[in-house]
Amino acid sequence: MSLKVKRILAVLVILALAFGWYVTLFGIGDKTKDGAVTSVKSALKYGLDIDGGVYVVMEAQTDLTGDELKTLMEQTRAVLNNRVNQMGVAESSVTIEGTKRLRVEIPGVEDADEAIQAIGKTAQLYFILADGSVVLDGSHVKDAQIATDGSYYKILLEFDSEGAKLFEEGTRKAFNGEVTPTVEGLQAKQIAIVLDGEIITNPTVQSVISGGSCEIEGKYSKEEASMTAALIRGGALPVELKEVQSSVQAATIGADALDKSIVAGAIGLGIVFLLMLIFYGMLGLIADIALLLYVVMFLWSMVGLGVVMTLPGIAALILSIGMAVDANVIIFARIKEEICAGKAIRVAVDAGFKNALTTVLDAQITTLIAAVVLYEIGTTSVKGFALTLMIGIVISIFTAVVITQLFISLLASNPKFAKNKYFGVNDDLTPKQMLNKTFSFIKHRKVYYIISCVIIIAGLLFAGIGGMNYGIDFTGGTTIQLEMGKQVPIKDVEKALASYDLDPQIIYAGDGNTQIIIKTIKSLDNAARNEVIDTLSKDYGITQRDVLASEQFGPSVGNELKSNALKAVIIASIGMLIYIIFRFKSWKYGVTAIAGVVHDVLIVIAFYAIFGYTVNNPFIAAILTLVGYSINDTIVIFDRIRENKALHPKDSNEKNIDLSINQTLNRTIMTSLTTLVVMIPLCVMVSSAIREFIIPLMVGVIVGCYSSIFICSPLYYDLCKKDETSKYVLSTAKNTKKKKTK
Repeated sequence: MSLKVKRILAVLVILALAFGWYVTLFGIGDKTKDGAVTSVKSALKYGLDIDGGVYVVMEAQTDLTGDELKTLMEQTRAVLNNRVNQMGVAESSVTIEGTKRLRVEIPGVEDADEAIQAIGKTAQLYFILADGSVVLDGSHVKDAQIATDGSYYKILLEFDSEGAKLFEEGTRKAFNGEVTPTVEGLQAKQIAIVLDGEIITNPTVQSVISGGSCEIEGKYSKEEASMTAALIRGGALPVELKEVQSSVQAATIGADALDKSIVAGAIGLGIVFLLMLIFYGMLGLIADIALLLYVVMFLWSMVGLGVVMTLPGIAALILSIGMAVDANVIIFARIKEEICAGKAIRVAVDAGFKNALTTVLDAQITTLIAAVVLYEIGTTSVKGFALTLMIGIVISIFTAVVITQLFISLLASNPKFAKNKYFGVNDDLTPKQMLNKTFSFIKHRKVYYIISCVIIIAGLLFAGIGGMNYGIDFTGGTTIQLEMGKQVPIKDVEKALASYDLDPQIIYAGDGNTQIIIKTIKSLDNAARNEVIDTLSKDYGITQRDVLASEQFGPSVGNELKSNALKAVIIASIGMLIYIIFRFKSWKYGVTAIAGVVHDVLIVIAFYAIFGYTVNNPFIAAILTLVGYSINDTIVIFDRIRENKALHPKDSNEKNIDLSINQTLNRTIMTSLTTLVVMIPLCVMVSSAIREFIIPLMVGVIVGCYSSIFICSPLYYDLCKKDETSKYVLSTAKNTKKKKTK
């Protein structure tokens, strides 16, 4: 590509970047007219943890397996989807989760209690007479609509051909007085429509009804008629469903967390930009341009793909920014090495990019493997986290390889800037970097092994003796967060709830401790949670609007989380092992890299066991992300070991490995530092929901950095030690034989 074309492209990139950020922040056009583009904050779709709303996870009570189970679940999903859609809430969804569960999400609903009751009615729909006999079930209902007579609303029913005959026979019995009432609350001429064991309406039969359609009049309001018609339209479910998890989230909590996340993210990003300028000068400025473009592309990719932004997704965005920095740092380090080797600036830039490309791709692809596994196996919130991470990885490769290369090649072609000082190299051809000292890592490897073993064993002892601090999404249980309007004594709340035998943990939250969070290991469904809330409302005057969050997990959900996490680690490790063996042509690299992953997971688990941090769903996502991040670090060092072994075949493994670690040490520290920097503001400023993701990630970044240097590389040395000894013995034997021959 000619220099002129590169300059034009660079100008276009800068203009596109400026335009992109303007649109991202402010939008363009008249917002009241078609064709206008809103800001990215308005254009993004947000999850329930930000917009508020309701979700319910229900488990099919069936022993079916294989294709029969898949068919059953798809049929059930279709019926529930129809029921939810009839409620008229935009962006609601019904998805199959795992093999036997369905997740229903209804964002932004104002009356969460009414919505969760409606979607919680999961049994079959029946039309029954006053004597309890069944006239027909919901499978015979073709449609249910509403109409108005001017004053009130009524429900219009339509049946299929078989249902029309059954309904005509039922109305004949009721109208002719052939029914003896046995069902409490029903009169002889009434036909009740029963859903989930409860009567939703019981109209009186005025005549024998034939023809397959009828009207139900009852002085309904529009809302009452719409809800009743929606429940009838839902029809019959092919299987009984049991509520195993449900949540009600108020939009105020998520909206506040979103605003704080934006501020925290901006602070973290600003610090990263500053660090890149301080440590890399002009190269850092180029990296900042690439990162600015990365953020814009990332956000609008989320909009374009319709990805739902959640609080964990924000954490994934921040993490991927750190990984985008890493790609640039790897490139800069290789360019500096080429300059230090005495090459001209332009030659060094070309060679540096060529040498760095393999490392960047290997490191990012191994992380991508972990993200794909996380997406396939994780629950809905974890899937969003994984998808966000995958998008970030792909875009970071593009910005680092294409955009950074474009601007650095222009810098190298400019006589004014094509000087060593602008590329981080001193006049004496030594690199400008944080650490200029070299260390002997392999010699002290047994000390590192002992340190890791002590921490892991201590963690296992703490876990074995005191147990892990599992959250309710593992143990099963209930959390209710309420705005009390003032600080209330926790003992008074405990007394008010004493009759429920919950043995609750009650803590303060919010500004001025005006909120309380009630946690119990008892799994309370929506109805039971409402009883608790009603009890508190009598004492403290709270309403449904004061219910900020209400969540329930059944024990089976936690068991599945544990098994899925273990499955994900195993599958991801196998996938990465295969990739590493394929790329590095040696099983030793793969085995030691996976050993490092296992080490990191055990260290983080030990951290949670020793300090008693809560192990929950976000912890699982963070552990699985750590798997990808940890191996990213290791691959960079292994790539350099492989290269040095080819360049210096006569040097010992110890010398080559120490050299490789020292060559990549500044990059490892810089990448870990920038990743931590973007996380710290989130951890300090935002909600506990994001903090639950960030804390294990922060611990994981530190542990991943440690293991790549002090565990994986020494383990690789020990695996190769036998081969090196064998070569030495063989070489000595040959020399001895030659001497004897002479």
